[in-house]
Amino acid sequence: MDLLNFDQAALYFDEAVDARVEALISEAGQAYGDEAAEPLLHKAYFLAPESLLVLVALYRFYFYQHRLEDALTVADRAMAIAGRRLGFPAQWSRLHPEVLGQAVLKSMGLLRFYLHVLKAAAYINLRLDRFQTGKAMLEKLIELDTHDRMGAKALLDVVTAAVAARIEEAA
Repeated sequence: MDLLNFDQAALYFDEAVDARVEALISEAGQAYGDEAAEPLLHKAYFLAPESLLVLVALYRFYFYQHRLEDALTVADRAMAIAGRRLGFPAQWSRLHPEVLGQAVLKSMGLLRFYLHVLKAAAYINLRLDRFQTGKAMLEKLIELDTHDRMGAKALLDVVTAAVAARIEEAA
């Protein structure tokens, strides 16, 4: 399946969101770096807990603040919501190519969003030294994305080389 073929696909930021939520996200963006930003994002989340736009804003805030555990929690929530909309199993590890084929019929944009979040979660797990989980996520992404449009293979190659170098140094 070619994941670059997504003509007329709706993207997460195309979803309608309440004007109050949009204003809170905008205000949080303007307050970035100030302690006022996080409560604004939390308020947006409580108003729209299923909004992928809100979750992306929260994820970015935590990621760029180097709060990786919090970013991973948000990524997991985003995968749960997108996965439910796509009819995916609750656990990413249970995905298989046939399920993706059905998801394409629902929304190529949402499918790509899910796979990008899976890659982001893999990266965070690797940064948190959870090598087995991060590696398993990348391997699943490679299995699903046979054309490697998400770039998971290159990331896995870098990780594998880094681990091999660590083992060699320790020997």
